[in-house]
Amino acid sequence: MDKCKVIAVANQKGGVGKTTTALNVAIGMARNGYDVLIIDFDPQGDLTSSLGWKTNDALENSVSSMLDDYINDESIHYDSLILNHPEAVDVIPANIELADFEMRLVSVINREQTLSNCIEPLRSKYDYIFIDCPPSLGMLTVNALAAADEVLIPVQTQYLPAKGMTKLLQTVNKVQRKINDNLKINGIVMTLADSNTNITKSTIETIRDSFSKNIKVFDTIIPKATKASEASTSGKSIYEYAKDSKVALAYESLTKEILNKDKEKQRNEFSR
Repeated sequence: MDKCKVIAVANQKGGVGKTTTALNVAIGMARNGYDVLIIDFDPQGDLTSSLGWKTNDALENSVSSMLDDYINDESIHYDSLILNHPEAVDVIPANIELADFEMRLVSVINREQTLSNCIEPLRSKYDYIFIDCPPSLGMLTVNALAAADEVLIPVQTQYLPAKGMTKLLQTVNKVQRKINDNLKINGIVMTLADSNTNITKSTIETIRDSFSKNIKVFDTIIPKATKASEASTSGKSIYEYAKDSKVALAYESLTKEILNKDKEKQRNEFSR
């Protein structure tokens, strides 16, 4: 790639496969030869623990300490902050210390840009940076959107998401207008699909009818599978834990869709 792309993975509703999607798409990119960094930006630290750092609250350095260093005008020591995962991705971990971040930002100038300013020096080192957002539309998610070039939206296919999607899209639009006018929506990916149920079929149809005219809705649908939750307790991606499973093949397909979309965009820009 000519330049780094920062992708925030966001949905204010929990339990939609957001962390699983961030983790497996990021590692999917690494499997395709790209240099990838994943930032856990959720105080629960689920992504960090899913990649094998189970005692993340005991980590000396985390995304929270990085933010503190920036707020206090101190140097950020990226080498001691960034963790290396065996599946060729780098990780900035999170822990519970991030929970009071919004309160610490009250007196910070340009507080919405704090994360963006922290990761700007890292853009030259990676092809992709993924930010796993918390399940909320608070200042953490706003910081992630302010730092991102694009937002990837996982949507659970087991409930009708129209109202929640509207709120998220309103937040994205507000960030576009007031903070980050370069922010784009990468697309919507449907997750936790049980193809045997009517509610799943109905939700898939509703999402495509409601959003596909203006937003990319990926063809790949991520199935509901126990293998995905099992992988999250193993410290491995779904590719390492169950490489031939339906969910692994689905995330591999989604990764290729995103890469092909990026390559098509680059071709169009080059031809202008």
